[in-house]
Amino acid sequence: MTQTAHTLMVQGTTSDAGKSTLVTALCRWLVRDGVSVVPFKPQNMALNSAVTADGGEIGRAQAVQAQAAKLATHTDMNPILLKPNSDVGAQVIIHGRALSNMDAVAYHDYKKVAMNAVLESHQRLSAAYQVVMVEGAGSPAEINLRAGDIANMGFAEAVDCPVIIIADIDKGGVFAHLVGTLELLSPSEQARVKGFVINRFRGDIALLQPGLDWLEARTGKPVLGVLPYLMDFHLEAEDAIDQRQSVKTCEQLKVVVPVLPRISNHTDFDPLRLHSQVELVFVGPGQAIPPADLIILPGSKSVRADLQFLREQGWDQALSKHLRYGGKVIGICGGMQMLGQSIDDPDAIEGPAGSSQGLGLLEIDTVLREHKQLRNVQGRLCLESAAVSGYEIHAGVTTGAGLLQPAVNLDDGRTDGAISADSHVLGTYLHGLFESTAATTALLGWAGLREVEAVDYHALRERDIERLADMVVEHLDTAKLRALCGLPAASAVHG
Repeated sequence: MTQTAHTLMVQGTTSDAGKSTLVTALCRWLVRDGVSVVPFKPQNMALNSAVTADGGEIGRAQAVQAQAAKLATHTDMNPILLKPNSDVGAQVIIHGRALSNMDAVAYHDYKKVAMNAVLESHQRLSAAYQVVMVEGAGSPAEINLRAGDIANMGFAEAVDCPVIIIADIDKGGVFAHLVGTLELLSPSEQARVKGFVINRFRGDIALLQPGLDWLEARTGKPVLGVLPYLMDFHLEAEDAIDQRQSVKTCEQLKVVVPVLPRISNHTDFDPLRLHSQVELVFVGPGQAIPPADLIILPGSKSVRADLQFLREQGWDQALSKHLRYGGKVIGICGGMQMLGQSIDDPDAIEGPAGSSQGLGLLEIDTVLREHKQLRNVQGRLCLESAAVSGYEIHAGVTTGAGLLQPAVNLDDGRTDGAISADSHVLGTYLHGLFESTAATTALLGWAGLREVEAVDYHALRERDIERLADMVVEHLDTAKLRALCGLPAASAVHG
């Protein structure tokens, strides 16, 4: 299959090299230049997902990239999403809908079918936009994953598109990463690499120049630019939990999030991490839950297994002590299910069939069912009637007397979640809960913070997307990038 030159792919030497960030930056740069551009990731493996405008499920990174491109999200932006539910298996989501659970061997055999889905989506996007900006996954030099590859060079070869490779200099070894990655590619793959981008550079660029000159001479490929390390910068992470703390200068509410083995949508907590009045602490395996004002149980891809893990860590006892001392607890999605009386998985949706006793903090029971609930929703918290918006991604059907005191009244006439009789425990299915300014203000006040500062998370994200676009203009060779996108020179457009 041959595709026109308006597809450009960004691949990385490693995970977290900056692929998502660069695609986001290029999307906003092109939009500001009047170009219609759409983000695309053939295959994503992540537990951070979003509900699209067409009612499907894609990776969170592509949802942010859609915002950068000023587009509504669509399942074609990420046709294959793999959500790990064990060390050797994952739920396979095709065009936004869960297909089945597969182990790694079964999925490897399924890749030919998955590639057809990828090419269908790419073809539709190619017909609708001037530029398709593609993000690879991991590294193209993973030798064991080369056969049947649909995430990196296998896709690039199938649609015949140019490739940029990005590497993170902050981790060290950037020249080895770039040269080594290139060396491990086939001759045809090497030929489609049109340049390098170096990411997260700190210091005087003059000191780096001899290395850049050597790299270009050694590989015959141009360095398209060096992106600086941005301080006080936030973009939702695809996988790794971002534990950086912004500077806190005022009264703080201490919030603790236990990190479960299959934690999902941990980006729910980014607005809290960035809030000037919140000290957010992630607690991992073997760590005790410290004294806190608020403990939040996050979503989970394997609720019963993660609940067992929580108990093995002694965190259930810490929750009980926390509540005895007057603390507040929130459970989001799987976290809410854990707070109930029972979780039943009769059809082995998330693991072996069976039932688990919940933490007993809310009068609700959950049964896991095959069909996921996928919705973007709006409504009002039952706390202060604060406006809230978010999205539901869950396989659970929850019932019980606790729902008679809901957490949210939704605009579609439904209610969501539950609040305990003593008002110390709140559960909700809504991801993105803290992205709503009014809801965050109400919840932090409920948890004990006086005079809560209103923080507009969407404005913060928009600010940083604009910063990325500025960085493209200042630090990258935009003339070469336009050519790689099949676009005329800027002077031809503006003149």
